[in-house]
Amino acid sequence: MRNKYELMLKDFSDLGIELSDKQLDQFNKYYELLIKWNEVMNLTAITEFQDVCKLHFVDSVSSCKYFDFNKSDFSLIDVGTGAGFPSVPLKIVFPHLNMTLLDSLNKRLNFLNEVIDELGLNSEGSIKTLHGRAEDYSSAKSDSLRETFDISVSRAVANMSTLSEYCLPYVKVGGTFIAYKSEKAADELNAAKGAIHLLGGKLLSANEFMLPNSDISRTICLVEKKENTSKKYPRKAGVPSKQPL
Repeated sequence: MRNKYELMLKDFSDLGIELSDKQLDQFNKYYELLIKWNEVMNLTAITEFQDVCKLHFVDSVSSCKYFDFNKSDFSLIDVGTGAGFPSVPLKIVFPHLNMTLLDSLNKRLNFLNEVIDELGLNSEGSIKTLHGRAEDYSSAKSDSLRETFDISVSRAVANMSTLSEYCLPYVKVGGTFIAYKSEKAADELNAAKGAIHLLGGKLLSANEFMLPNSDISRTICLVEKKENTSKKYPRKAGVPSKQPL
């Protein structure tokens, strides 16, 4: 097994992470389930083994370069989790985290529920799936999960203004929103500063780096929740994507 994952193990080691045999087995099961389910539904366009390892698994955990997940038993919500990125790799590496995986498609959540069961991810900190759109559980009306999480993460494809309106309302004051962006995010972040401020946040850092042992550029953005989000936000479902702040 370790020979098969030699390159990924080196990548994780370069991030300061040494995977146990149990964690490696969990990543292997995750890969097998991802490929199996991807044959009958669209989970990912990336299916080649080494690409999945680097572009999904390592990429998902790369935020640990800039945020210390070991600091506490954080509560975390992954908004628009899709096939479980970045939350499932983070849960494998940091099993004490308490996670909620939010997605709008039930069939993706069926996949994730099997992943959670097969990988035994509920043995330490909790992990659960939740069906709905990003705006469904954080509005002032629903209020069910509004400002209840230490961390919100998203690797979803949306501009930073829209992502901030999706994610910051879930974060309690003093918590952190972690956005995974590709290269050249500076202009996008600059355009989003007003939206971040409106939503009660402050951009702490935008960290551009290369994925280990590659020429692939990524940016991890850390936004601190400084104030309660105005009850005006998030706006109705669909509006944040069509009319970014």
